[in-house]
Amino acid sequence: MPKPPEGPVLPPLGRDGFAAQVSVSRETLDRLDAYAALLVKWQKAVNLVGPKTLGDLWRRHMLDSAQVFPMIPTGSETLMDLGSGAGFPGLVLAILAAEQMPALKVHLVESDQKKATFLREAARITGVAVAVHGMRIEALPPWPMDVICARALAPLSDLINWSQKHWHKDTIGLFLKGQDIDLELTQGFDFANMKIRRWPSQSDGRGTLIALSR
Repeated sequence: MPKPPEGPVLPPLGRDGFAAQVSVSRETLDRLDAYAALLVKWQKAVNLVGPKTLGDLWRRHMLDSAQVFPMIPTGSETLMDLGSGAGFPGLVLAILAAEQMPALKVHLVESDQKKATFLREAARITGVAVAVHGMRIEALPPWPMDVICARALAPLSDLINWSQKHWHKDTIGLFLKGQDIDLELTQGFDFANMKIRRWPSQSDGRGTLIALSR
């Protein structure tokens, strides 16, 4: 099956451009600044993100993650980020939630121990309370979550299969996907019993933010 045409390549976005697109307080922006500075510092020793993406950190990672936040249902109390890596989108969502949704408890799942250590340090310097689980997704015990999210981790069918023990009747899955999303929706899992919503990515002309619920 041929791939769909790629969307436009978007220009780099700086910190001020991010602030113009995402309504955040000065305190939240300061936390994101501290997070970005730590990531750049650690990247010299630990491969946290693709090196070529650092030049557009505020679009490729910060905005890409922040676009998920408005889709979190009001009243959500628990969120799990699968394969959190350097904290995208989970840690960005925790930083945004610190002021806007303080009851939201964010769980970051990352089996790479160096990245898990980075996540704990990033949470410390930004002053946000998150739970970092340094283990494989499959090793987690059942833990009902209101929101489950992931970015650039695996096909949708795998994400659902790995996380299904954490779903309850009102759980919503929020996944940042690339240009192959239509193909993923036809393979490996029966999505017929799920409600599917989708929005064009704000950070990547080829991407999609997809929401799944039962």
